[in-house]
Amino acid sequence: MTAVLETKNISVRRSGTNILDGVSWAVAEGQRWVVLGPNGAGKTTLLQVAAARIHPSRGTATVLGERLGKTDVAALQTRIGLCSAALADHFPPGETVLDVVLTGAYAVTGRWNETYEEIDEARGRDLLTAFRVGGLADRTFGTLSEGERKRVQIARALMADPELLLLDEPGAGLDLGGREELVAALSELAGDQRSPVLVLVTHHVEEIPPGFTHAMVLSDGQVHAAGALVDVLTEETLSAVFNMPLHLDHADGRWSARAVASEPRPRRRGRH
Repeated sequence: MTAVLETKNISVRRSGTNILDGVSWAVAEGQRWVVLGPNGAGKTTLLQVAAARIHPSRGTATVLGERLGKTDVAALQTRIGLCSAALADHFPPGETVLDVVLTGAYAVTGRWNETYEEIDEARGRDLLTAFRVGGLADRTFGTLSEGERKRVQIARALMADPELLLLDEPGAGLDLGGREELVAALSELAGDQRSPVLVLVTHHVEEIPPGFTHAMVLSDGQVHAAGALVDVLTEETLSAVFNMPLHLDHADGRWSARAVASEPRPRRRGRH
């Protein structure tokens, strides 16, 4: 099976610290991956490498058959859909929602001198409608709620019909209703055979949509476990990386985790 994304012993070093340290990973066509781990584990940095936005300090990374450091990353980025809070911060707040989506075709932020045809606008509107924000096309991005912004970002990430779709904590900042709507939308996307390879970064197992097939768990910049989702997502693994005893549930295609309640200490009898 041909790898869509492959890293071999990559490290990313910043200010004398390895944010990623010896990470080897292979993502194949048709797979849907979730990347889990605590804060500071290196999840977002790994996704930035996968998005061809940073290069590893050591090791090799190959994305869609192109080796980073030996390819035109600007051209490569148009083949990758990226949804992240860091990227969204660069969207002009006064730009219309439709224009935010359209710029995904060129992997740029903000309309400049690129040209779009009627077919492009039709695709942008269709994507917004698919994520139930079609009525917002003519609104400005800065007026949207957090949940609306997340849907617009995913629509934008799909604008160029990417071969690889990367989602960096799309559920962050959403309320319960917004999270559940997002999980349902991503589950539908995961179940569509026409969808690109998906990689989702999250802190929370509750945000893993049904239909995802594989998982990687990162800890301190290293791979703690990777493979089939049902094999990797265990109480032992999660308890080890989050450094607390956790109970894991799986029902109706959804996961949930909670801390194991400690037993109450016996009360001392007072002296009489």
